[in-house]
Amino acid sequence: MAIMQRATQSCLILLLFTQTASAQTKPRARDLGVPFDGTPGRLNAITDVAGVRVGHTTLISGEGILRVGEGPVRTGVTAILPRGSNPADPVFGGWFALNGNGEMTGTTWVEESGFLEGPIAITNTHSVGVVRDAIIAWQVERGTAFQPWSLPVVAETYDGFLNDINGFHVTADHVVSALDNASSGAVAEGNVGGGTAMTCLGFKCGIGTSSRAGVGSGDYTVGALVQANFGGRRQLTVAGVPVGREILREAGGAPDAESGDRGSIIIVVATDAPLLPHQLKRVARRASLGVARTGGTASNGSGDIFVAFSTANSEAAGARPVTSVDVLNNAQISPLRGDRPSGRGGHHQRIDRSGNHGRQGWQPSGSATS
Repeated sequence: MAIMQRATQSCLILLLFTQTASAQTKPRARDLGVPFDGTPGRLNAITDVAGVRVGHTTLISGEGILRVGEGPVRTGVTAILPRGSNPADPVFGGWFALNGNGEMTGTTWVEESGFLEGPIAITNTHSVGVVRDAIIAWQVERGTAFQPWSLPVVAETYDGFLNDINGFHVTADHVVSALDNASSGAVAEGNVGGGTAMTCLGFKCGIGTSSRAGVGSGDYTVGALVQANFGGRRQLTVAGVPVGREILREAGGAPDAESGDRGSIIIVVATDAPLLPHQLKRVARRASLGVARTGGTASNGSGDIFVAFSTANSEAAGARPVTSVDVLNNAQISPLRGDRPSGRGGHHQRIDRSGNHGRQGWQPSGSATS
């Protein structure tokens, strides 16, 4: 679990040190010498867990004053397919809410059954319904729903500061595009998909991902993806250093313009380690430590909701009356959760220098070198 904490913190910090989705060649925090424990996978992404696919649809249009229904539009949807080649085969899953001022649909059944069926999607707060319905339609059309009904896992964070959130610009076609174009390769980060308009810790954030390979006795892989939209600049902590406070001090004690009490973070943790649902809930719960290590405090206005799944034990949910599964001994689970706290879930955060500043021309007042 230590590895999961490291990957998550890495994701968040990397978001802050990476520029935009179109600039994937920019160095990440590790490249700049920020000390993180563990060895990343080949892609340093959730897709280092074999079989996992990620897709985005990004919507950016318009500038200037908000006109509801017209824009500016800065939003989208991100889709994660735990078993990309066979989305009809559920995975063992578990979830945890550090603070519940947010939404993640489908978790009642995850809690009850121990299985996560089909894709996970992340979008803005007011598009959860259309994304959920579009996933169901996608499953119906392709015959990939495990049951006659579908209970998709769809999570959100609020992007109304930069986006015309009440214009409801995310459509079913956007969701289908993210699902159909999901791939197992490098994952675009920053101002993409559901994270397009998100801010966190006083900077422009969005989607981030990371991984750790060679974990534990079975050389397992743990990966994470986050949609980060939480905290104020004063809270920002990098590798234990109170960077946010130093930034404000250098600025002459200027007040922190961002409210640390509004915003959320969604974390998706994937592993190929053979974990059962109760163990995955433990992994999801430990993602909280990664948030804390970057300065998050789970404030009243924040929806900090995490889900974890294992790609091991394929066909465990099949029709056989009795199913045998592999399971990792609890004594071996600690490395997956992050014994040495270098970062949870591999989350990254980026600075937006693309000019996509959203409605009313707002842009973050601070910056970070990339």
